[in-house]
Amino acid sequence: MASTSKMSSSVEDDDLQEEGIESEVTVYFCRFISEIEAVCRQWLADGTKNLLRKGAISLNIAEGLYKVKTDLKYAMKSYCMEYYFGTHNDVGRGNGNDWSCELHNLQLSFGVNEFLVIAPQSASGVVLDGPEASKLLSAVAIALSNCSGPCSFWPAFVPVHDPSRKAYIGIQNMGTLFTRRFEADCIGSQVPVKLMHLEGLYELFVSKFAFSNMDLSMHLFQVNLKMKMTYRTLPYSEDDDVQESEGGFTESGESPKSNHQSRTQWDDNCPWSEWYSAEDPLRGFELLTVWSEKAIESSLEMAELENVSPLEAEKWLISPCLSEILSDGCGGKRIGFASQLLLLIDALHMSLDAKFVEDFISVENPGPENLKSTAVIPPPTVLDRVLKDLFHEVGALQLDFAEGDHENSRTIKGAPLESLFGQFCLHSLWFGDCNIRAIAAFWIEFVREVRWCWEESQPLPRMQASGVVDLSTCLINQKLHMISICIDKKRQLNRECPKAGENNFFLSAHVKGDSQIQSDISSEDGDTEASFFECDSLSTPDRPNDPESDISSFVHSDAVKLGDPIPKHSACIRRGSAGIVGSMMLLKSYQNMHAPFTQDPPLMTEDMHEERLQAVEALGESFRFSAQLEKDILSSDMSAFKAANPDAVFEDFIRWHSPRDWENDDNMEKVESNTNAVVESTNDWPPRGKLSERMSEHGNSWRKIWNEAPPLPASEQKPLLDPNQEGEKVLHYLETLRPYELLGQMVSTAFKAAAGTLNRTSFGGLKQLTTRIGQLYLTMAATLRCLQKNSLSVGTEDIEDLKRLCAIFGHVESLITLAASLHQKFLQAPRLSESIFNDYYNFYLPKMGTVSIGGDEKKDFDKKQEVRRQEREVVSSMFTPPTVNQSWRKVLSMGNLLNGHEPTLREIIFSKRDHLSENYYASHAPRGYQQELETYRMYICGTSNDLSVALAVASCD
Repeated sequence: MASTSKMSSSVEDDDLQEEGIESEVTVYFCRFISEIEAVCRQWLADGTKNLLRKGAISLNIAEGLYKVKTDLKYAMKSYCMEYYFGTHNDVGRGNGNDWSCELHNLQLSFGVNEFLVIAPQSASGVVLDGPEASKLLSAVAIALSNCSGPCSFWPAFVPVHDPSRKAYIGIQNMGTLFTRRFEADCIGSQVPVKLMHLEGLYELFVSKFAFSNMDLSMHLFQVNLKMKMTYRTLPYSEDDDVQESEGGFTESGESPKSNHQSRTQWDDNCPWSEWYSAEDPLRGFELLTVWSEKAIESSLEMAELENVSPLEAEKWLISPCLSEILSDGCGGKRIGFASQLLLLIDALHMSLDAKFVEDFISVENPGPENLKSTAVIPPPTVLDRVLKDLFHEVGALQLDFAEGDHENSRTIKGAPLESLFGQFCLHSLWFGDCNIRAIAAFWIEFVREVRWCWEESQPLPRMQASGVVDLSTCLINQKLHMISICIDKKRQLNRECPKAGENNFFLSAHVKGDSQIQSDISSEDGDTEASFFECDSLSTPDRPNDPESDISSFVHSDAVKLGDPIPKHSACIRRGSAGIVGSMMLLKSYQNMHAPFTQDPPLMTEDMHEERLQAVEALGESFRFSAQLEKDILSSDMSAFKAANPDAVFEDFIRWHSPRDWENDDNMEKVESNTNAVVESTNDWPPRGKLSERMSEHGNSWRKIWNEAPPLPASEQKPLLDPNQEGEKVLHYLETLRPYELLGQMVSTAFKAAAGTLNRTSFGGLKQLTTRIGQLYLTMAATLRCLQKNSLSVGTEDIEDLKRLCAIFGHVESLITLAASLHQKFLQAPRLSESIFNDYYNFYLPKMGTVSIGGDEKKDFDKKQEVRRQEREVVSSMFTPPTVNQSWRKVLSMGNLLNGHEPTLREIIFSKRDHLSENYYASHAPRGYQQELETYRMYICGTSNDLSVALAVASCD
C-alpha cells in the first residue's frame, strides 16, 4: 500500500509538472501573439506616409514597393517580421497587372497585394521544422484576427524547406467563414515530361479540385488561363569571338589603327573602330509575349494552344540584356577613349617636373622618380609602322578639317581631328599604353619626320599648304601649318624660278574690291611697255597654272602685250603692273590706273602676334596697334603701287586701296555695288572729290608711310615672309618644346579629337544624346581652358578636374556606344530604338557626372517597351534559327517556338472562380468577394529543367 501510494504521488507530480510546462508555453505563446498584434496595429495606425517617413526600405524590384520590419522573440528563438506594402495599391487579382515587372515574387505567385513575412533570424532564413512553421502561422493568424480593420485581411507567409526551393506556406483570413491557404514549392530537376507541356499543367491544376478517381481528360472543367513566355536571343557563339585583347592592344603596345587584322566586329562601321574595338553593350534581347485571360474547358484546348505561334500573342514586350561593363555604370573595366585619356592626364602630371622631353628616355637622366618600370617603349618596328600610318601620303584630296565637326568644337583650343597633330594625339593614346616614356619617344621621332619633310621639301601630310593660320587651334598645329606653307613656298621656288630672286614667289595681283582690269588699251608704244611688263609680271607660285588664280581673275589674255602709253614728259618707267583697273584714271597725269603685283600678307602664329604686341607696347607708338601690324604690308603695297603707277599721288592709292576713304563732291562718279570699284567719267577731269576725314587729318600714319615708301615692284622688295627663316623657327620650337607644354596641348587635342570621332557616330539623331554631346563640348572647353595658361603646377586642382572630365567623357562614350548598337539593330524600327535608349538614359542619368558610384545600391535596368504589331517582324528577325554549332544549347521543346527558339521561361496563371451568396460573409468582408470568389489559383513558372508551383486555395474550414 505504501508503494502504491508513492507511485500515485509520483504520477501526480509529473502531471503537475507537465501542466506547469504547458502553462508556461501557453503564456509565451500568448505574449508572442500580443507582440505581433501590437506591431500590426501600429503599422496600420501609421499608414503609408508615416511608414515612409520612419524609414521604410525601398526594394530594388521596382519603385512603389516598400517594406518595414521588426524583431520578435518567442521562447529562446528570434524572428523577423516584415510588412510589404505599396504606395499605389493597384496589384492583385483581376486588375490586369499580373505580369507587371513591379510585382514582388509572392505577389505574383499568390495574387496578393500587401502581406507579412515572418522568418527566423538564422543563416538559412527558413523554418525547417514543420510544427514550428504551423505554430508561427497560427500565431500570426490569431493576431491578425484580433485586429480590426484592413490589417485583419493581410496574408502572412513563412519560408520553409531548403532556401533553394523558395518554398512558402501561408494563410489569409477572408471573413467569418472563409480562409485562404497558400503553398509554394519548386522541382529543381527531373521534371516529369507531362509537366513540360500545357496539357499536363492544366490537368495538374484540375486535380486540385476534381475527384481523384476521375479521368481528367474526359471531363470539362472551365478554368481561366493567363500566360507569359520569355524568349532570349542566342548568346554570342564562342567560335565568333575574336581572340584579341578587349581594347585592341597588341602585345607590343602598337596603335590599333596601324595593326591591320582581318576581323569582323559589330562596330566595324563605327568611327572609333580604327582605334579600338568596343564590346557590344547589348548582349541580346529578352522578349515577353503575353496572352490575355481566356477560358479553357479541356486539355485538348491546351494542347492546341501549345502549337500557336508567339506572333498571335496579345502583347509583346522587349527589354535589352546589357553587358556587365555597361551595367556597372562606372565603366571601370571599359577600354575606350575615356580610359586612355585618363592615362594621358597621368602622363601630363608626370611631365610637370621635367625640363626636356629627352629626359624621359635618356639613360643618364631617367626622368621623374615616380616613373613606373612598366612604362616601356614599344619596339622600333612598331614605331615605324605607326609613323608610316601617320605620315603616309593622303593624296591630292583637299582636307576639310571642319567636316563632321560639332558646332561647339571650336570652343576647344586643339588641333582638328584629321590634322597631323590631331592624328598624332590619337595614336599616342594607344602607343605603349600612353605612358610618358612612349609619348616622349614618339614625339622625338615625329619631329624628325617633320624635319625630313622640311629638308627634302616634301609636302607635310595632313596639313594644308595654303590659307591663313587658324589662331583658334593649338600652337603646335599653327606651327605645323606654318611649316607646311613654307615647304610649299620652297617647292614652288625650286620648280618655277630656280635662278630668280627669292622674292618672286610672294607676288599676287592685289586689287581692292576685286575689280576687273580692262584690256582694251591703245597699242601706241605698247612694245616698250610690254617688255617691262613681261619682266616683272610673274605668276603666283601658289597656283602657277591655276586659271582661277588672283592674277588671271582680272588680267585678260592680251594684258601682257598692251599697256597705256608712257607719257613723253615722264622719265619714269612702269614696273610690276598686273593690268588696268576698270576705268580708273590717275588724278594728276590723266593715265590709266594699273593694279600692281603685291606680296601675300605675312602669316603669323599666336606667339608671333604676342611678340609684335610686346614690341609695339615697348616702342610706345602713337598709332593704333592694328595699324602697326599692317604697317609692313601697307608699305609693301604702296611701294608696288608707286612702281606700277609712277605718276600716282597718295589720293590715287587711297582710291584704289580704300575706296571708302574717298568722298565724291558731286554725282559725276558712282560706286558699283557689285565690285565697289569707282567708275569715272572722262567728260570732266579731274574728278571732284576729297579724302575722308580719317585720311586727311594732320599726321596721318598712312601718308607718312606713303612718303617713306620707295617705288619698288614686289619682286624687288624684301619678302614679308621668309620661308627658310620661318621654317627653321618652327623646327626649333618643336625640338625645344617643354614637356608640360607638349602634354598640355596633347590633352586638349586628344579630348577634341576623341569627341570629334564619337560625334561622327550614326545613332539616329536621338535628341537627348545630341544635347548631352553639346554639353560635353562646353564642359571640355571650360575644363581644358586651364591648359592654355601654361601655368600648371603640382598641387593645383587642374589635374583632378581633368580626371573628373574623363569620367564625364566615359559616361557619354558609353551612351554613344549603346545608341550606335541600338541604331544598327533597329534600323527598320527606329521608334523602338529611341524608346529603349530614352528609358536607359533616364535610368543612367543619376550616375552621370560622378567619378564613382561605389556604395550606391545596385539596381538592374529592367524597363520594357511594348512592341507594336508592325514592329514584330523586325523583332522576330533577331531570333535567328540556331546553327549546328549551337545545337548543344537545344533542350526538350516546350512548344510555342519562335523561329526555332523555345521559351526560356514560361509563366502560367490558372484560376477557378465560384459564385457564392452574400450570407457566407460577415458584414466587414472584403467588398470584392461578395459576388465571386477565386477559390483556386495556381501560378506555374519554369522551363524544361525546373518547375515552380504556387497554389492558393480558399475554403470554409
